[in-house]
Amino acid sequence: MVTIVSIDTPSLGDRSYLAHDRKVALVVDPQRDIDRVLAVARQAGVTITHVFETHIHNDYVTGGLALAKATGAAYHVNADDSVSFERTPVRDGDVIDVSPTLRVRVLATPGHTYTHLAYAVESDPGDGFEAVGVFTGGSLLFGATGRPDLLGAAHTHDLVHHQFASARRLADELPEQARVLPTHGFGSFCSAGSTGEATASTIGRERIANPALTQDEERWVAETLAGLEAYPAYYAHMAPANTAGPDAPDLSAPEHADQRVLARRIAAGEWVVDLRNRTAFAAGHVTGTLNFGLDGQFATYLGWLIPWGTPLTLLGESAEQVAEAQRELVRIGIDQLEGAATGTPDAWTDAPLRSFERARFADLAQVRHHRPVVVLDVRRASEYAAGHIEGSVNVPIHELLERVGDVPAGEVWVHCAAGYRASVAASVLAARGIHVVAVDDAFDEHAAASGLPITVAA
Repeated sequence: MVTIVSIDTPSLGDRSYLAHDRKVALVVDPQRDIDRVLAVARQAGVTITHVFETHIHNDYVTGGLALAKATGAAYHVNADDSVSFERTPVRDGDVIDVSPTLRVRVLATPGHTYTHLAYAVESDPGDGFEAVGVFTGGSLLFGATGRPDLLGAAHTHDLVHHQFASARRLADELPEQARVLPTHGFGSFCSAGSTGEATASTIGRERIANPALTQDEERWVAETLAGLEAYPAYYAHMAPANTAGPDAPDLSAPEHADQRVLARRIAAGEWVVDLRNRTAFAAGHVTGTLNFGLDGQFATYLGWLIPWGTPLTLLGESAEQVAEAQRELVRIGIDQLEGAATGTPDAWTDAPLRSFERARFADLAQVRHHRPVVVLDVRRASEYAAGHIEGSVNVPIHELLERVGDVPAGEVWVHCAAGYRASVAASVLAARGIHVVAVDDAFDEHAAASGLPITVAA
């Protein structure tokens, strides 16, 4: 009997896994903060003896090497991956015995990367081994696959065809009841295509629902390539960190930053990030600070926008909030914080606080009848093309820092799909002295219903 526990990282859209037979355990694709994995193992009363990587990750810094060192576990990484650390090399067809009743079979599944592996976990209840699940990493996801373009445009054509073949291989070689256990696909930008709202799946379910298994190769490749969008800029730094062999992170509390220090850092152009939710930030914040609330995809968007290596200071309501943010940041390789402060904005500065208005789409519809305003849409280009407010300007959030000059002068009403990205953008604009209103509303539900004219890009 195998028990499989998923360890979710919602802010990155990823999952890690711990599988055990009540005595020993294996771990697949652990995140950087390995204390979460160790806690799951302790709770289950099991010893971690094997750690597996499906691929050299592009969206987070792995905790695999650190976990193997901490537990004495064997660290299984593709023999063809060029890494700077000792590992137990594995190849297609290898079978690793974890215990007398639990083993792992290695399956080459290139597509997300050239050296991507999947791991079929097999259990012997007494009458022979059978596959109960497959850790698919970035190959077969729920209703989709991992994207094939993260190694650069020169490799995308080959990788997308490899990805199609890999998905078919998994479907052909594994039984219908085997659970599909991907790393990506829960909001991760590593997925190609929509994974919907699914939280679990099987090979049988994917055979009838996954386009990679229901469409012919030519159509699937064309649709997959057409659907690829921008991915976070910090991805460029993840593979080098993972091939170098990252250590366990230092999660000790950052140095306290007082009012004088904060003012100096803001004046110097360093990033001082307010972690509070967008409602609190809009109501009052230190001039020049940026808002990346912990209630959204904090690490994804901060990592996407921040120029890599920019000094970073955090502002939080509590030490716990700062610690949560720090934990998220080390997962993407931002290990060094300049400092932090906790409390409320009036404790962070002796200068007047800045604020900006929050509104709904209905408010925007009314305002446009009375005065001209700029409508800034910071959604991705594909979202904008699917439907946008007539006359709005589209500057995707990840391009805003470089394209602030493209925002027309005037009173700027900024919106996204639900409000989180709009607040980030509003903080960027407010820090530059722009008169901004943040639309905190659901575009699909309320924009057209408010009477705003919606058009589709040609």
